Parts: sequence; structure tokens; C-alpha cells
Amino acid sequence: MSGSTIGKNFTVTTWGESHGKALGVVVDGCPAGIPLCEEDIQRDLDRRKPGQSPYSTPRREEDKVTILSGVFQGVTTGTPISLIIANQDQHSKDYSQVAHVYRPGHADYTYHHKYGIWDYRGGGRASGRETAARVAAGAIAKKVLSQLGVRIQAYTLSIGPIKVNPENFDENEIYRNPLAMPDGEAAKKAAEYIQQLKEKGDSAGGVVECVIQGLPSGVGEPVFDKLDAALAKAIMSIGAVKGIEFGRGFEAAYLTGSQNNDTLVYYPDRGLTKPTNNSGGITGGISEGFPIVFRAAFKPTPSIRMPQKTVTHDMQNTQLVLTGRHDPVIVPRAVVVVEAMAAITIVDLLFQRILSRIDLIKKALS
Repeated sequence: MSGSTIGKNFTVTTWGESHGKALGVVVDGCPAGIPLCEEDIQRDLDRRKPGQSPYSTPRREEDKVTILSGVFQGVTTGTPISLIIANQDQHSKDYSQVAHVYRPGHADYTYHHKYGIWDYRGGGRASGRETAARVAAGAIAKKVLSQLGVRIQAYTLSIGPIKVNPENFDENEIYRNPLAMPDGEAAKKAAEYIQQLKEKGDSAGGVVECVIQGLPSGVGEPVFDKLDAALAKAIMSIGAVKGIEFGRGFEAAYLTGSQNNDTLVYYPDRGLTKPTNNSGGITGGISEGFPIVFRAAFKPTPSIRMPQKTVTHDMQNTQLVLTGRHDPVIVPRAVVVVEAMAAITIVDLLFQRILSRIDLIKKALS
């Protein structure tokens, strides 16, 4: 199975299945000399792990990470960093009902027809549980970025029809409420909405917004490795993501050039400024040095407790009502996954940026 590795200079390879003994990741290309311990990684894993609120799956996984290689005396050595996370709370018997039935909205049909074999227990490799490995790798990427003054912050912008009010934006609320929404009032309404869906056996989708600050201009490689293209690939690789937009995004299609263009103004005391950021901080596939803003759309969780028409592996029509433990909405747990994939991508392209100019190479070697 190819496709489990991302990056050129900072590479990340994830492995493992939802109901296997463990899952993990190998990070290659991390510079030596960066302070790193398991607690650094665990903080982000704890933001993603299940069973922490009424709005996530009741599956209980501690998601305790163990560093197997690449770190000595609390510092990275420059060699591949291998991490492992044990699976401890699998209820594989819950999936016996779908051993020979394709679940609507899941990757059962496509995986089975691609490989001729399908691990139906929890979705196997296609499970959202795979993202735990991404979050672990992303925590390492964030440690690299922290040395360079780059900060990444994602949050839930909307769940179903409930949207954050920009006037109520409070960054502290992201960590204060279980839905990771920066608007306490919106979070309360979203919680009520999710509860209503849970009682019906249904689920919700939503949007995660991500802001990257402190990234210098010049990051991104024309023409096929543009910064926005690389971020789009990374974010779209998250299983439930169905779309991504930068800055004004699709709304820009309905504007005029004079409305959409970001004007530039220079002040001797403040430097170059932009009154607007319709570009989302990226022009020509290269970072401008202003905040990068993008949004990812997540589909509703496909595992629902409602009757659905489907077919068996031998193409017999049937009806399916799923049982087991599932998230009524995955958006809040996906916030840190978005941060992780953004961090991995930014580190990879930052390293490539150094190779784009001889003066930067000389400076790196001096």
C-alpha cells in the first residue's frame, strides 16, 4: 500500500489500523538539537483522543505515545524518530454486522475493490484513528516551528448550521469548551444541536479554520509544490475533509478584481501592511509574510444509527442500521489534526525554502 508517506525534506510515514495492536509513525528529516519528550507529543494527542466528552465516541483510548528512536537525553538526534501508540479498547465484535456489507459513506466498497481484501473492523486503515499518528508527527513539527517563531492555531468555525460570531471570538474558549469553538454562545447552541441529532441517531459535519502566524515570505515552490497546493493536499488527505479554501475562498468568485485585490501600504514604523487578507496570506503559491488563513469542510460522521439502504459484497440489496461506538461529530477532535497536517507541510516547505537561494545555503553552512 503506497500513499502512507508525505513530505520531501521532512517526511512522515504513518502505519497501523483502527483495531490492530498499535499504530504509529516515523518522522525523518527532523533536525538534531530540538528539545523533545513524550509529554510534548502527549499534549496534542490528548486533544484528539476519544471518550472525553458527550460529543465524541465512547471508545476509551489513552493514546499514550512511546518514543522508540531518534531522541537521546531529551533532544532530537537527527535520525528517524519512531513513535508507537497502543490500541487498547477495540470492540471488534461490534463490526461483525458489516463483515459482508458495505457501509454507506465509508471506504468499505472502494478499499475492498482496490485491494480485494478489507479489514472491516473499525474501518482499518481508513479509520479516523489513523490520525492519532499524524497528530504525534505534527507535535514534532510544531516543536521545530516553535524554534522559528511560527505558530499554528485551528478551531471549530461551525458545526452544522451553528457558526462562530466573529464579534464573540475568544481564543481561550477554544480550550474551555469541548467543541473547540472560540465563541462560548455558539458552542452552547452547537452542543444542543448535536444532542438533538444524537437522539435521532444522526450526525453533523462542520468547518475548521486554521491560522498560521509568523511564517516569513518566500515559502512555497512554484509551480506544482505551491504552498496552498501542498496545504490542500495535506488537509484533503484527512479522511472526512471534503473541501478547503484560502482567504475569501469560493466567495472570491463572486467579487470583482477591485473588491478582491489586497492593497499594499508601507509605513516606516510598521513596514509593509495589507488592510485586507483576501488572499489568505498566499499569492502565486508563495507565502507573503502575512497570516495564512484557510478553512476545511468536514462531512458528517457516516456512522449513524438510522436505517440506510446498501448492498452486500455479493451485490444483494439490504438495509443497515449501525451499532457500536461512533462520534456524532468529529470536527472538534479534528481541530488538532488540521494543525498537525499544516505544521508538517510548513516544516517541509520551510526546509525547501533554504535550498532555493545560494545565500541561504551559505548562511546555513556558515
